[in-house]
Amino acid sequence: MIDQLTVDRINAAADVVEVIKDYVSLKKRGVNYIGLCPFHNEKTPSFSVSPSKGIYKCFGCGKGGNAVNFIMEHDQMSYVEALKYLANKYNIEFEEKELTPEEIKQRTQRDSLMVVTAWAQGYFTDTLHKHSEGKSIGLSYFRERGFRDDIVEKFQLGYSLEQRDALTEAAQRLGYKKEYLVKAGLSIERDDGSAFDRFFGRVIFPIHSISGRVIAFGGRIMKTDAKAAKYLNSPESEIYHKSNVLYGIYFAKKAITQTDKCYLVEGYTDVISMHQAGIENVVASSGTALTTEQIRLIKRFTPNITVLYDGDTAGINASIRGIDLILEEGLNVKIVLLPEGQDPDNYAKSHSSTQMIDFISENEVDFISFKANLLLKEAKKDPIQKANLIRDIVRTIAVIPESITRSVYIKECTRILDVEEALLYAEVAKHRRSKMEKILGKPNYSAPMANAPTAKETPSLPSFIENVFCEEQEREILYFLLKHGSEVFFEIPSDDELTPATKVTVGQHIISEILNDDLEFNNLIYKKVFDEYGRLLETDQEFDSRYFINHQDFEISQLAVNLLAPQYTLSKIWKKNKAQPVDEIDFLHSAVPKSIMVYKSKVMQMVIVNLQTELKAIDPKENPNGINQVLQRLKTIYELKTQISKELDRIVL
Repeated sequence: MIDQLTVDRINAAADVVEVIKDYVSLKKRGVNYIGLCPFHNEKTPSFSVSPSKGIYKCFGCGKGGNAVNFIMEHDQMSYVEALKYLANKYNIEFEEKELTPEEIKQRTQRDSLMVVTAWAQGYFTDTLHKHSEGKSIGLSYFRERGFRDDIVEKFQLGYSLEQRDALTEAAQRLGYKKEYLVKAGLSIERDDGSAFDRFFGRVIFPIHSISGRVIAFGGRIMKTDAKAAKYLNSPESEIYHKSNVLYGIYFAKKAITQTDKCYLVEGYTDVISMHQAGIENVVASSGTALTTEQIRLIKRFTPNITVLYDGDTAGINASIRGIDLILEEGLNVKIVLLPEGQDPDNYAKSHSSTQMIDFISENEVDFISFKANLLLKEAKKDPIQKANLIRDIVRTIAVIPESITRSVYIKECTRILDVEEALLYAEVAKHRRSKMEKILGKPNYSAPMANAPTAKETPSLPSFIENVFCEEQEREILYFLLKHGSEVFFEIPSDDELTPATKVTVGQHIISEILNDDLEFNNLIYKKVFDEYGRLLETDQEFDSRYFINHQDFEISQLAVNLLAPQYTLSKIWKKNKAQPVDEIDFLHSAVPKSIMVYKSKVMQMVIVNLQTELKAIDPKENPNGINQVLQRLKTIYELKTQISKELDRIVL
């Protein structure tokens, strides 16, 4: 039991803003702070922290509580573990007795794995500093690499003895079960039931969770063995999923938030050497391909990533393909190419932190420019290779979610590649439309369709149009999406008699029309429902309206209930005269396109107002071309709006 006085001291000392800032990049807004919620993926901040009340609340997913609740929820800790974490953070004495073998058995499997890995880290560290083999081989290796003792201690580096079962035997003598040693990846079980150490004869790099708990290990072999891997990592387990973890994130998160930038490197020693040089806002993907989960982990603290590469062109080409994911998540990416023969590890050792930061600042370039220049060198004057290069760049730009950023990169590529800007815009738009084709599973969605609305009924918007606030129309579109989304809207005839026609649902049509024009709902909850519906279609998951009614997000559930609840009853007059009202499904072919057209019409009306304001602000003497460009845009939108108005049977004055 923990006495209430200690609990009160911890609650009093724990600053909710300070605690959460270790995990989330917060910005002050009025008396509160806001940031991106760490409990669900979002692009618009809905996570609020109140220092005066000592609480946090996410208005997107509904989670909330105090500092202790946050640690429990975020790091999946028990109440006692969260209190202990905060006690350590604020230097509050917290007595905890050592676990007996019987108490270890009573732990849940996850807790048991955490206990085992924590013990193993201490075992490896003690072996490094206290065992003769550890000192002569392991510690000597780290010192030869130039690591100071304080850095070795900070990262809790260790050593595993050459004896193949040293750790396994030591753990079992202390009461740790072989089952958990194997599940944690520390031991490997033989066919006869015995076990041996996974990391024997290696220096050890503990891998920490974002809260600082050891969840896995990396080991580097000390002997030359052609059959053995140079580096060996823990296997996947209940507490370790390598795609969700970045090496060094626990030690870097505060510095990343303070500098509003994260340096991304490849290996353990790159991170450690940069820390030793005084640069702490650095993490590593540990040699694995960068994943979306790892990118989102960085995104919690900053939208700015700088990737450090050595001069190995082959290595750059191999890893550069994965960085498109960073752009797709909406982050800002810059690249630094270190001098030939240098990597972050040895460059950090041979230069001061100031010299290294200055070099990075002077040499970092945006990712698109770096990629274009790199591939341009390979293409040289070969027109075919240059065409392939342009296609590669277009694919990269197309994944960027923010339209203004895409426009900036298109202009930059126009300058570098000497290609017409309009051509790049068209190619990017084509790639973005292909996302919907993937949802439908057929690339000829725009081909003639039987019993389908014609193309003019839902005209496409120009690429430069930005979405505006049309909440009423967004709600109506969601109504059709949730209530009739699974209804067949039309069919795409097949090319031959043996292949059945492709059925396109109301939901697929609506998602297609909105995504093809690169529009986004502005109401946060509406947008979340729309985006989730699109993801479910894309992954071919079976679902119906009950999926949203029973959604774990309370706000989404309430919205679905409000939209789908019966709002009208049949009038007594209708019943008396036996009149038959038109079934809602029967008029979907007119109602759905009309709803989408009204939405687009409202978007264009707001764009017209904005362009008229922009036109008034332009000085014709200073910027005559600017006036012509705005007038051309206005002409295009007026023509399209006239077309839509005619389809809606409205009078155009």
